[in-house]
Amino acid sequence: MNQSIEFLHTIDSVWNREIPALVMERARKSLLDYLAVTCAGAEFQKEKLEKYWQFAQPETGEFRVIGTGKDVVLKEAVFLNGLNGHALDFDDGTNSGIIHLGSPIFSLLLPLSQRYHFSVEEMLKAAVVGYEASYTMAVSIQPGHKAMGYHATGTCGTLGAALSAAYLLGLGEEERFQTFAAACVAASGMLKVLDDGSELKPYNVAKTSLLALTSLQMAMSGFKGHSDPLGGRGFLKMMTGEESVELKPVLLNGTYAIQKSYTKPYASCRYTHPAVEAALHLRSQVRPEDVDQIVIRTYDLAVSGHDHTEIAGSYNAKMSIPYATAAGFLYGRAGLQEFSEEAVKKEEILDLTRKVRVEADEKLSALFPQVQGAVVTVKAGNAEYQDTVDYPKGEPENPLSEQEFKERYDGLMAYAHILPGIADEVYRSVSGEKVLAEELISRL
Repeated sequence: MNQSIEFLHTIDSVWNREIPALVMERARKSLLDYLAVTCAGAEFQKEKLEKYWQFAQPETGEFRVIGTGKDVVLKEAVFLNGLNGHALDFDDGTNSGIIHLGSPIFSLLLPLSQRYHFSVEEMLKAAVVGYEASYTMAVSIQPGHKAMGYHATGTCGTLGAALSAAYLLGLGEEERFQTFAAACVAASGMLKVLDDGSELKPYNVAKTSLLALTSLQMAMSGFKGHSDPLGGRGFLKMMTGEESVELKPVLLNGTYAIQKSYTKPYASCRYTHPAVEAALHLRSQVRPEDVDQIVIRTYDLAVSGHDHTEIAGSYNAKMSIPYATAAGFLYGRAGLQEFSEEAVKKEEILDLTRKVRVEADEKLSALFPQVQGAVVTVKAGNAEYQDTVDYPKGEPENPLSEQEFKERYDGLMAYAHILPGIADEVYRSVSGEKVLAEELISRL
């Protein structure tokens, strides 16, 4: 059995069917989410980007680095859009696949759509297929893949982004296969980027998008890969350590991968969200200054690498369940401002963060991935206050309302200093007929 051919045939079946209007509407929201998050990401790491411009001196071109107003050559645009798209760790993803889906895919598809003048509708169909490929591969090898230290956004994301681009460009079956084969060779991404104040997590997305592009270029240049890059000692064994891996079906449980994605209301790692939301519920019952301890019980995968109470900086704070929970409890929100470099140095929140303990819970761990929640207990004197959150806001089971989504979008665009009129025009244009993708990003 050739697993690579079998997998690609299932992805092809998704491309060849009519995508329901409901799914395309979700794809439009995913695109708007990506644009807003990427613009805000560019603002967030503006100083680092300025140093990048000075050293790299990227050539001027026709491809927009979203949120900067700068146009550079294709590879630079793909790379920098990926870097900015994940800078805030505010982009969409799925829990069961433990993967960010949209940022690697849109960071590649938008510059390609500029180059070949594709419409938003054409690009979104390719994105839906890319989401499906990334997610199906990720959910097939998780959680063992994460346990080995891999970041699925960098590994499985490379495969999905490469295939989405191959479909967008209308490549034939042989060229799509060779694109996939090259992507299997290129795919990489380590979770060590989460540890000890590292700021390289966005780099995983940037290089994922770039590697997907180079995989496409290798195939279109005529380079051939192995006849089964997934099988044998290929991608699947490398990424799991297992001799035999059974791939999940596409459209798992009857829904598209893009419908399984969350939209974050809190500007931190998804593992923090159930506890943050519980803290928001509890803060009306007890004052922060009266808190002796906060105990968080959650599923085991969320604990390792996310239970630290010593905060090294903004990136590190976003990965910390204790810090994010303390922010929610102290301020009643966990937005961009609560994770700024200035905010994460304030003693009031650092003091509360040190009072938080995170524990793995057997019952919650057994419910993974169907439920990915947390139980938060606040101890104050002789009193205890408790709240349980199974599906925090933004999950498919508890989605943002239209108003909540628009407020989040507006807030991100305002943070990025995008004028309200331009932000509104982009928001409306995504739903317009025959709107070119390049028309959207030329305004950003």
